[in-house]
Amino acid sequence: MKTIQIYGSGCQNCTVTAERIAQVAQELGQQINIKKVTSLEAIMEAGIMSTPGVMIDGEIKHTGSVPSVDLVRELLTQDVVA
Repeated sequence: MKTIQIYGSGCQNCTVTAERIAQVAQELGQQINIKKVTSLEAIMEAGIMSTPGVMIDGEIKHTGSVPSVDLVRELLTQDVVA
């Protein structure tokens, strides 16, 4: 199971990012754990300079915009053993 953290203030872009990731994971049949991180201090500590930020299993994968469906699919299938 992948652990995914969405960094941001809770704005619309952050919400859409979390929903998009959950939807693509469901389509792929993957179980994920999504955590929304809204603390400005935690966002800064993670090194996120523009939101929304996406961290998967402890590694920052995307920042600054809502990731496309294709990008989310690519991020979720990296390191997946078929």
